[in-house]
Amino acid sequence: MEPQFSGYASVQITRFDQDKTDVQFDQVVQEYPIALVYNGISHAVMMATPTDIAEFAKGFSLSEGIIASLKELYSLDIIHNNFGIQVEMKISSKAFMALKQHRRMLIGRTGCGLCGIESLQQLQFSLPKISSTIQSEWLREIPNAIKQLKNQQKITAVTGGAHAAAWVVEGIIHAIFEDVGRHNALDKLLGHISAENFDLSKGFVVMTSRASYELIRKCVVLNIALLATISAPTSMAIEMAQASGLTLASFCRGDGFVLYSQ
Repeated sequence: MEPQFSGYASVQITRFDQDKTDVQFDQVVQEYPIALVYNGISHAVMMATPTDIAEFAKGFSLSEGIIASLKELYSLDIIHNNFGIQVEMKISSKAFMALKQHRRMLIGRTGCGLCGIESLQQLQFSLPKISSTIQSEWLREIPNAIKQLKNQQKITAVTGGAHAAAWVVEGIIHAIFEDVGRHNALDKLLGHISAENFDLSKGFVVMTSRASYELIRKCVVLNIALLATISAPTSMAIEMAQASGLTLASFCRGDGFVLYSQ
């Protein structure tokens, strides 16, 4: 029988308060290795919260450009073993050939933060341009969306240790996913809204994390026009957002936010 994961686990702790100690149980967010395998070849092992695994694998495949659409994903099987979780996917021959070529570019490289990119110029040109535009009311809807986040973060409510990514349409959260990693949470969301055929030109993404370059890149790949984050952006995130035409709003707290790209 495959194990069931709630996203959090109970652990025994010792709580210190000045001279007083108390042995208690606490809930912590789960983190497991998840291997993503394409046509029999292991491509990546990600440390992630083991919930919504199929959505995570689909979102990762799309946002990393391994497949252009879910039509190129022919099958997906989740296998649990003693080492972690393995997701075996069958993708189209065209997508698999491109993946193998990309893997050959990585051979011999270590400590690579932007794998497969050989120059800063290539990094800029590798970014697609956002073809959709934000609707004028979206910016006014950000504060209301932020207020909805807390009550819908089930894992965070128990552990305080997960990031969340949500899809917002007309100021209402229509889907939300959590993970120990912010990019994993986004991939889960992207996998879900793609599988459910959401119109990605009709909404935007809200996240509980800072805005880093990989979040910008993943949104741009799926032609999402607006990303709003609770915490700060990085310089590379701002540069990527400006270069691709993505609207980036950060420090989204209370009724205000800071617009870094539009």
